[in-house]
Amino acid sequence: MKSKQMKPRTVRSRPRLLRARVWVEVDGKPAMTDAGADLLEQIAVCGSLSEAARRLRFSYRRAWMLLDGINRRWPIPLVITATGGKRGGGAQLTELGQQVLGTYRDLQLRLEHLLDSAGDPFKHLS
Repeated sequence: MKSKQMKPRTVRSRPRLLRARVWVEVDGKPAMTDAGADLLEQIAVCGSLSEAARRLRFSYRRAWMLLDGINRRWPIPLVITATGGKRGGGAQLTELGQQVLGTYRDLQLRLEHLLDSAGDPFKHLS
């Protein structure tokens, strides 16, 4: 039986991208994270916590606990919810919720731009 000769493994040079995550803390506890911002965006779009959870593939419990934690950490709630009934429930962002979400997303974009323009600071380490 002939043995196969192994070719030397070539190392591919993949471009490195700098990425970062943003979160906001209040009293040392997370008050806004990527997941929280995604949840607020979906609530703003569909007006429902349960629908927002479905769209994000979160369990309702996870979405509710995330929202509850967010609402507790700000001076006033970022989202107001109404329980279901004949007309159904609903959820909507408060004015503060809209401001926090907008500021958070703006900060994310600014950070991404900064990282994109930084080049590859790890290039010399290769």
